[in-house]
Amino acid sequence: MRSDIAPRLCVGNLLLRAAMPEDDAFLRTLYRSVRQAELAQTQWPEEAIAAFCDSQFTLQDRHYRAHYPHARFFVIEDSGERLGRIYVSDAPDMLRLMEFSLIAQARGRGHGKTLLAWLTTLADASGRTVGLHVEPDNPARLLYERFGFIPLERSGVYLEMRRPPQ
Repeated sequence: MRSDIAPRLCVGNLLLRAAMPEDDAFLRTLYRSVRQAELAQTQWPEEAIAAFCDSQFTLQDRHYRAHYPHARFFVIEDSGERLGRIYVSDAPDMLRLMEFSLIAQARGRGHGKTLLAWLTTLADASGRTVGLHVEPDNPARLLYERFGFIPLERSGVYLEMRRPPQ
């Protein structure tokens, strides 16, 4: 499989390294933290929330691995501290930002801008479009638009966006 993305690389002050089995607990906790506001509205008991998040994380992971053969699954680190995850499909025709999430303490510190600059530079160098799906009211959508992503169509709860090579 051809890939322009190494299994371990530095992007600005961040380290992207391949997710390992020992990252599973961190990734599950991260998944839950990203959905915290949504889950607070359910008023489910703690055990139900934990079971739901565990199930949804497992299903998402299986989906990504089954449907994105060119996927790279990275843990984002800064000075040895795990800050988040970024999953990218490095297909020959398109780079797809499959997943990008950060722990609460790492949000709003410019990491999204740094990683999008890396991804769009990589896409431009190889003449590829970058695609992603985002919830329309997700604050990250504004960042994507600043990087030249164009909204295409809504698919369920997600908005598909693409950025042509520049």
